[in-house]
Amino acid sequence: MYKQVIVTRKDLKLSRGKLAVQVAHASLEAYRKSGSEEKEGWESEGNKKVVARTDTLKEMLDLHKKAKSYKIPCALIRDAGKTEVSPGTITALAIGPDTEERIDRITGNLKML
Repeated sequence: MYKQVIVTRKDLKLSRGKLAVQVAHASLEAYRKSGSEEKEGWESEGNKKVVARTDTLKEMLDLHKKAKSYKIPCALIRDAGKTEVSPGTITALAIGPDTEERIDRITGNLKML
């Protein structure tokens, strides 16, 4: 089974619309970085996505580092800063698509959004 986890930051308190856009940016960017095997597996199983949250930027950066160490496709999103946050603010992290087993090693203890 394949999935993708998109992680947001609770500390930013983004509006629902802004949050939705950041999640979409992250999902698409990580997908673009994925290999053909991961893309095909994920697509054939319905593109499962889970949105979770961290409390702080540090927690998100730790997850990013861990995903990279496992060589799982991932994308850290920095906002342009035109609406709710300052330019360059890290708003979301997408991990995968990859197998649930590999992704759960990194995100299995996160709370759902």
